[in-house]
Amino acid sequence: MKKGSQAPGDPASGFGRSSRGNTRSESERGGGQGLERKLQARKGGSESPSSPAGTRPPEQWGRAAGRGGRGGSAAPMGAGQGWCLLLCLALSRVAADPEERQWRKVDVVLDCFLVEEDRHPGSLAGSRTTVEALLVLRQVPVLDDGSLEAFTDFQGGTLAKDNPPVTFEASVNLVQIPQAEALLHADCNGKEVSCEISHYFLQATKKASFIANVQVPGGGPSVSMVMKVLRDAENGAVLHPTLKLPLSPQGMVQTAVELQVTTQTPLLNFLLGSSASLHCGFSVAPGLDLTGVEWRLQHKGHGQLVYSWTTGQRQAKREGASLESEQLLLAGDASLTLPSLTLKDEGTYICQITTSLYQAQQIVQLHVQASPKVQLSLTNKALPPTLICNIAGYYPLDVTVTWIREEPGGAPVPVSGASFSSLRQSTAGTYSVSSFLKAEPGPEGTTYTCQVTHISLEEPLRSTAWVAPPEQKTAFGVLLASSLFLLTLLFLGLQRWPAPSPRSAKTLRPSR
Repeated sequence: MKKGSQAPGDPASGFGRSSRGNTRSESERGGGQGLERKLQARKGGSESPSSPAGTRPPEQWGRAAGRGGRGGSAAPMGAGQGWCLLLCLALSRVAADPEERQWRKVDVVLDCFLVEEDRHPGSLAGSRTTVEALLVLRQVPVLDDGSLEAFTDFQGGTLAKDNPPVTFEASVNLVQIPQAEALLHADCNGKEVSCEISHYFLQATKKASFIANVQVPGGGPSVSMVMKVLRDAENGAVLHPTLKLPLSPQGMVQTAVELQVTTQTPLLNFLLGSSASLHCGFSVAPGLDLTGVEWRLQHKGHGQLVYSWTTGQRQAKREGASLESEQLLLAGDASLTLPSLTLKDEGTYICQITTSLYQAQQIVQLHVQASPKVQLSLTNKALPPTLICNIAGYYPLDVTVTWIREEPGGAPVPVSGASFSSLRQSTAGTYSVSSFLKAEPGPEGTTYTCQVTHISLEEPLRSTAWVAPPEQKTAFGVLLASSLFLLTLLFLGLQRWPAPSPRSAKTLRPSR
């Protein structure tokens, strides 16, 4: 999602819930109990899932239909989903007016996977298992466009008791979550947010910590959050059966986000020779010091340092690379600027933020593109003539060349039978290729078009040539030959005509 673009709210999601891919359907989670867990969590257990649709509040509609199973089959749209769609469309119109937006704190709930090292006897070293989890970001400030009236706080105690997911309650009071709106409205935008939680091993303290990596698909924002567990094991405290961590009375692992690193642009495409800005923002909890920022480039199995910053020191390994000013850097902006892009700048960039206690990173994929230049010419004027289409200076490699023939009053028709030259690569790394086609002349006005499609082009490039019909060429040849013959005879005749003698010339005098 681009910075500044607003998404409609999800009125069916009473506590701002966003779903992930490959989630199980409600029948797989225990049928009605799984559905009851969602509905009760939304309203704090005050509503019964068996209430008739006519009496169910609007904020519960759209969830009752459930989602598709792991096989990817989606449930048919019912009345609830239809209402959700209508409300999303209506709220998207309200969101268009920025003057009506106000800040409001809401709970953002994400379906996640908890990744754990497999500790079973006989398991392979380094093997991992995943279990279902929930990440509850408590009281996140979000710009309200009027669509958040139906949102209520998440109630962990209302979760189903049969095999509940591991629930992480994360306080965000110490840091900023600038992309919370994109996470909150992912459902209404039809996006499946991916969320993975794993252990964060910290040497400096015995406190348990976790790191959550959240990604909105389709070029949306990506956020990494380091979460410190708040509760210590107390006498009589209920411990999670596998994590061995104390749980709150609501059955959640209580944490606080102390470092978040985000990028608004995880995937970028820039033209060769242009300047690129790779976004990387961060927020650090009070008491932690920013000690370093590092940008690295990984491409085709090779890694290299691009830029590094430590307190009072800067080092640019790539010529022209720069970070924002010192003030912006300390305010949480570690974006990297790369001028005059070359093909060597393409690859995976890693933005790593280091504090006095934690370290987190974000990944930005940078693709450099070069648009082709197309030139169509006639190389052989004999019948049938040969057309050549030169496609030069493009990158990446994949390009599609289509020949189209069009007669006067007829529809364009694709033409087959074209041949290609060998691929050529310049010293700059761009590619060139030529396509040849024998053009069968047709009626007067027949044209041939070379159409080139490439990822760097918004629309295909076209170059068109007109091929004269055979009869017109024959008549022109006969006329030209006849004219040359007559001119030759006239020249020879003038050479043989005797010139007048000076003696025979008479002088005319006036009479007296």
